[in-house]
Amino acid sequence: MQLDRNEYPRRRQQLMANMTANSVAIIPSAPVTVRNRDVEHPYRQDSDFYYLTGFAEPHALLLLIPGRAEGECIVFCQDKNKEQEIWTGRRLGPEAAPAVLACDEAFSINDVDELVPTLLAGRERIYTHMGLHADFDRQVMHWLNAVKAQVRLGVQAPYELHALDHLLHEQRLLKSPAEIAVMQRAADISAEAHTRAMQTVKPGMHEYQLEAEMTRIFMSAGSRWPAYPSIVGAGENACILHYTENNAVIQDGDLILIDAGCELDYYAADITRTFPANGRFSEPQKALYQLVLDAQYAALEQVKPGNRWQQPHDAAVRVLVRGLLQLGLLQGEEDALIEQQAYRQFYMHKTGHWLGMDVHDVGDYRQDGEWRRFEAGMVLTVEPGLYVAPDDDSVDPQWRGIGIRIEDDVVVTEQGHHVLTHGVVKTIAEIEALMR
Repeated sequence: MQLDRNEYPRRRQQLMANMTANSVAIIPSAPVTVRNRDVEHPYRQDSDFYYLTGFAEPHALLLLIPGRAEGECIVFCQDKNKEQEIWTGRRLGPEAAPAVLACDEAFSINDVDELVPTLLAGRERIYTHMGLHADFDRQVMHWLNAVKAQVRLGVQAPYELHALDHLLHEQRLLKSPAEIAVMQRAADISAEAHTRAMQTVKPGMHEYQLEAEMTRIFMSAGSRWPAYPSIVGAGENACILHYTENNAVIQDGDLILIDAGCELDYYAADITRTFPANGRFSEPQKALYQLVLDAQYAALEQVKPGNRWQQPHDAAVRVLVRGLLQLGLLQGEEDALIEQQAYRQFYMHKTGHWLGMDVHDVGDYRQDGEWRRFEAGMVLTVEPGLYVAPDDDSVDPQWRGIGIRIEDDVVVTEQGHHVLTHGVVKTIAEIEALMR
């Protein structure tokens, strides 16, 4: 499933409309990274670069120059090279790039040091990413200094460097209907994988065998890879928030926490489900699980236009604290415990994050010092949890070593919200029935 190619020029025009007059934006492709010795990691394009181009090759550069008579969109890319393409794959090449990428001009990446300074000359402001890649920062300064060297000849050099992040990331935060359609498909594939994990698990398996089954579902449905390293934590491992070893043997009586989602056409899904290895929750597991589920329902009620980012978290925290008091894991007065953040002994993360091309997607959480308001088109996760450390001797032994998180992907709509990941069950009765 891929976006219509017309989506990319529209995005570029939207970005240029928000740039100041007489400016230029410079966006690099992601660098190639080495895994070990002469083996590279599978290449994944930079999200900002792909968002604006739909171009997946490395060693590329995008310049946007609003108002330029000769063309506003310029791409630098690798030359065609028959011998190299035999070894490393096909290249688009500068000759084909204008038609395929709907850009105005394309040049060889080998010519950037010669041509980019001429494109910067006469511009007042440069928008670019700063501080992400030291090599690219040095290259931008090299280009800028090349223009400055011609000032005595009457060439005007840019006098302001401006971070591109805010303009572009605020644009990326609001998803188009086409983007939401891709994210829905990614969510559906990921939901199918979680369902399959519940159906196939049995005590004695290794965690990585469940991971392998989920990856099989991802790839057989058209996703090339997971959106992030999958977390498959059985028993006490579920209390490690970013556990990725996935090499333990699943024991009878374990709860299994799986946090996994596929990436589809550069868009991420992110689902967490927690379920019993033997198909039946114990009473302590059931009590904590229902508390987390109730907290999630309370948080979801707060996801609607006009509400602020923090409201789902606050709603979840109140439900969790009230339940922890009733179960005896916390002692004290509800409001005081919330104010003191005493719940962080068992719930140490926020209730969600933005979701999109990056699993922890871009966009500010605050505006003018206040938590920002939800708008239609925003996509976020809602993921409360409880984690009782196995060595926490401040609580009754029946609770120790239980880790639970329930996470769904949610799009804000004009009417309220829609749960993209509704395709995988999450109530106790539904889980136990499915696993039977």
